Amino acid sequence: MAEKRDYYEVLGLQKGASEEEIKKAFKTMARKYHPDLHPDDKEAAEKFKEVNEAYGVLSDKEKRARYDQFGHAGVDPSYGGGAGAGGFSGGFGDVGDIFDSIFGGFGGFGGGGRSTAASANAPRRGGDVNSSIVIDFMEACKGTKKKMRVAHMVQCEQCHGTGADSNTVSNTCSECNGQGAVRVNQRTPFGVISTTKVCPRCGGKGKIITNPCSKCRGSGRYRKTSEIELNVPAGIDNGQVLRVGGEGDAGINGGGKGDLNVAVSVKPHDLFTRKGVDIYCEVPITYAQAVLGATITVPTIDGKVEYEISEGTQSGTKFRLRGKGVKYIGREAYGDQYVTVVVEVPKKLTKQQKELLQKFDDSLEEKNQAKRQSFFEKLRRKFEQ
Repeated sequence: MAEKRDYYEVLGLQKGASEEEIKKAFKTMARKYHPDLHPDDKEAAEKFKEVNEAYGVLSDKEKRARYDQFGHAGVDPSYGGGAGAGGFSGGFGDVGDIFDSIFGGFGGFGGGGRSTAASANAPRRGGDVNSSIVIDFMEACKGTKKKMRVAHMVQCEQCHGTGADSNTVSNTCSECNGQGAVRVNQRTPFGVISTTKVCPRCGGKGKIITNPCSKCRGSGRYRKTSEIELNVPAGIDNGQVLRVGGEGDAGINGGGKGDLNVAVSVKPHDLFTRKGVDIYCEVPITYAQAVLGATITVPTIDGKVEYEISEGTQSGTKFRLRGKGVKYIGREAYGDQYVTVVVEVPKKLTKQQKELLQKFDDSLEEKNQAKRQSFFEKLRRKFEQ
């Protein structure tokens, strides 16, 4: 089995990172390796999967606590193969076994039977499912609805989550006598210790289903790919995560459903760039428009608007269109649009045009070229020193 990378390293974080730092790092890495942006890159697909796995652990407080203490062994019982954590060689199945072998179960020395069974039958919330979607720039600005396919665990409709066939009667487990736990002896570095463990026959439920459901094979759930309609709100930004309640995995023993977390990636636009709720763009103008002033057409995310530029507008001048930016999510307020005009200098002129332009230049008074005059005045003083 290939050695797994440290989850903090996968997200480019240090141990002890805050929840906000973890979310931000996940958004960045998910955008970087998203399969839709690298359709033929198998390495990117693997990294994207690795990022999702790391976030699934570090974003969950309980899983993160186990991971911080025990590493991968704390969140993946199959990790590491033969020897147990810390060099124990008694064939422990997971981190819980190590605790059981030393402390006699979470219920105290030899007293974990009933609590184990109760825990196995208690309602448990389903896990969250992480996914991602790529949308266009204008869809992010205006909001949209997207259909997407999500693979999640659903409750078996045939057995209603019981795991048993309709004609089946559950029998008390003969191995644990309905307690859900059995007492075993294990050899450890501390000697032979008697402890209670989850019953291997009934899985801690204290009962045996003699005729499991044919659809879910006794688990009460099965994996299904469902199509959902995702409401993307106007103003969503690149890297933000949408949480859809109840679209994650189905719970166990009547527990609630998990949520669906969708990381949003926004494609760049040909004309616009975005910073927060503000839009930026450049509009080219002619030399004559800059000199004489003109009414120019400016594109916005709402369509074209007319704007009056004054005489003598300089290249690089920036003006603001109030309220022409992106909508604040959940608010009836909008950002602004900032437009920079760039004077486009013609490259090819006829002989007559050149002569006319030269006459025009010769006729200009110095007061109409204040910046140029100031530059040469400073240059002259510099060389006279």
